[in-house]
Amino acid sequence: MTKPLQGISIQVPTDRRSFLKKGVLTAGTAMVGAGLVGDALPAFAKREDEKSGKLGKGDAAILRFLAAAEILETDLWQQYNELGGIQDNEVPGGSGSALYIAALQQLDGDMPQYIHDNTEDELTHEVFINAYLESKGADVVNLDKFRTLPSSKATGAQQIGRLTNLMQLSVDTTWWTRYRSRTKNPDFGDNFPQAVPTLAVGQHPAIPRSDADLGPSNHIQAIANTAGFHFGTIEQGGTSLYPSLAQRVSSVEVLRILLSIGPTEAMHFQTWHDKAGNAPPLTDPTDPTLIFPNLNASPFGGEDFQTNLIMPEPTVFLSHSLPACSIVRPTNTKGAARGALQFLTASNLFLGQSKEFFAYLLDLAEDADQAQRDRD
Repeated sequence: MTKPLQGISIQVPTDRRSFLKKGVLTAGTAMVGAGLVGDALPAFAKREDEKSGKLGKGDAAILRFLAAAEILETDLWQQYNELGGIQDNEVPGGSGSALYIAALQQLDGDMPQYIHDNTEDELTHEVFINAYLESKGADVVNLDKFRTLPSSKATGAQQIGRLTNLMQLSVDTTWWTRYRSRTKNPDFGDNFPQAVPTLAVGQHPAIPRSDADLGPSNHIQAIANTAGFHFGTIEQGGTSLYPSLAQRVSSVEVLRILLSIGPTEAMHFQTWHDKAGNAPPLTDPTDPTLIFPNLNASPFGGEDFQTNLIMPEPTVFLSHSLPACSIVRPTNTKGAARGALQFLTASNLFLGQSKEFFAYLLDLAEDADQAQRDRD
């Protein structure tokens, strides 16, 4: 899940904690979003100005990072739902785009319902975690001041400020090959080929940027295919993040929260793994560099790569001397929060955000990664 960043350097304010106090970290529930990254920064474990309330400092830091991550997911899923999902009182906003929905349904006829339900799930996660922090007297997260990125201009999208950018993505699709490998595990430093190599380079829209993107038919289908693979990319990250951070918490109740929310991310991932396999092979007529291959053909194909396989193949775990095991991968806890944010930043998901945005979110990640489980 972790990828090094090239050419990204964030200049952090001298006193980041004073910056945090100016309305970003607050004692009260709110909706927020998350992003990250930059050069190495010192640890903050000894700083006293964040309220942990009745929680240990490490547990509060982990929950704050997860609250931010869930708010990030809510922000991006809401954009997908406004144009491609079902709008109702559970997930309000937007009015849909018929041609985009039709292209998504080439991957599965139930896509609008699945997008709606994923959106609702992430919304409940962010609200619950922040409310739990507040109930314990701990500071919660509010990133409303960073909702500055533009919305799609396509008919059906709300015109409001966003935290995430779905219109210039570089989508990592190594999860497709990683979960089908019987001999490699990223926790051992192994690398994996891209399922859709051209999607991992350049900048590609996953939602129509305007009504001009609704044709020709293979162009809007390429946008829907991009979304289909991005869904899996996002949710495999959550699938790994929760067990990685769960290894650092001290409170049994906080552990219960992570072990209860984390499996829903795995349910999402398996759903989107299944749907991505149905993406029609094509070349985007408006961007001939973007090619969606037939994933049942060479260099993939065969027993381990047929597109209807969506359960993790057994692979090496903990030690090469132990038998292969079907597992979530990666789950190494070292640097898990920062690694997740590096991965998302490398995808251009936060393209256009401010240096303050990255400094704050890197601060959250550093705090979460400094958490240590109490031992008897």
